[in-house]
Amino acid sequence: MRILKSLAGAAAVALLSFVPALAETPVVRAALQLSGTVNWEADTIRHYGFDKANGFSLEVSDVAGAPAAQIALVAGEVDMIVSDWLWVARERAAGRDFVFIPYSRAIGGLMVPADSPAKVLADLKEQKIGVAGSPIDKSWLILRAYAQKVEGFDLAGSTEQVFAAPPLVYKAALDGEVQGALNFWNFGARMQAAGMRPLLTVDQASKALGLDPEMPLVGYVLRGDVLAKHPGLGDAIAAASHDAKEKLTSDPVTWERIRPMMKAANDAEFEALKAGFLAGTPKGGAVDEKAAARMLALMAELGGADLVGDLKELPDGVFHHPGS
Repeated sequence: MRILKSLAGAAAVALLSFVPALAETPVVRAALQLSGTVNWEADTIRHYGFDKANGFSLEVSDVAGAPAAQIALVAGEVDMIVSDWLWVARERAAGRDFVFIPYSRAIGGLMVPADSPAKVLADLKEQKIGVAGSPIDKSWLILRAYAQKVEGFDLAGSTEQVFAAPPLVYKAALDGEVQGALNFWNFGARMQAAGMRPLLTVDQASKALGLDPEMPLVGYVLRGDVLAKHPGLGDAIAAASHDAKEKLTSDPVTWERIRPMMKAANDAEFEALKAGFLAGTPKGGAVDEKAAARMLALMAELGGADLVGDLKELPDGVFHHPGS
């Protein structure tokens, strides 16, 4: 048996769980976007043997993006990907047995130039906003809900949006082509290192809406049949993820080793990326399913069937429960 240590010492009680020894050493085939931040953790897990130490072997193949990974998982070509739990909920409702293990709660925010006069979202009325992703991006939907319920205006109707890939939104923001930019957390860190400032973070908006800012949106998604075949594997993967984050928290040399894959333009960007990654560490223990249900209701209200399909409530079995 293995006792997990807390990343923060005093928070140990929340993170303590027991990882039973696996009867055999399963190979977990993961399809991950190796140009993304998940590779920082996956590479750390494999380099320091945190997979083997927890009783499994992690094999990683590169994919171009989330859609390709999802297709591979549905087809049974791989055992694990990284995705958000809303996708898992939708897939479970459609009869596919996938399970979510928290990986990160890191989400971005709306960035503006350092000299922007904007103090609140309403100050961006009639302005142009770059948004990474599509009109049903979860962070964008949360900001829309915040604008409506807190500031009393329609953010989508009162601004012009440019939906694009994260690198393009990043470039448009730095070039002054948009007056605000909502991007993935790592591009937000790069923008802040380049001199931009957050106008409103998704965490702040979530709190104002009564959502749980500790809710991990992104996680490792596994096939249920793989977890059933190898009891204890879910806990083992969670433990390896925890071990990697603890190593990254406590040992600066670990970051220097993976710095080339981070592609930081300078020391300020490197430090911002480190801080953003570690700030996204999810708390230990079971996911709060009541909080998840509240977020699902909000996403269904704003994103509709394009985001959540016919989901009306949270399906059973979306989240891995420690010890199960």
